[in-house]
Amino acid sequence: MENSQGEFHVYVLEWTAECIKGYIDGDLKYIYENDGRNDPETWPFDKPFYVKLNLALGGFFSDQHWVDEEYLPAIYEIDYVRVFRKE
Repeated sequence: MENSQGEFHVYVLEWTAECIKGYIDGDLKYIYENDGRNDPETWPFDKPFYVKLNLALGGFFSDQHWVDEEYLPAIYEIDYVRVFRKE
């Protein structure tokens, strides 16, 4: 996504019993489907979760376990968060 740091965007997570869909600015970016095996290792999403928003830096998602200090200090700005429950 171009300019993900300079503009506000709309991120949507649509969570149903069948799948989880992720959207950015209305465009579907990924789908994670429930395999129907009732296995918490492959589908742990049938219990309550909490919304957690953070500015995580670093991690073990690549061979580089460091943070490029060129991007610090960083500002993490959220305009609003909405949660809807479909009944």
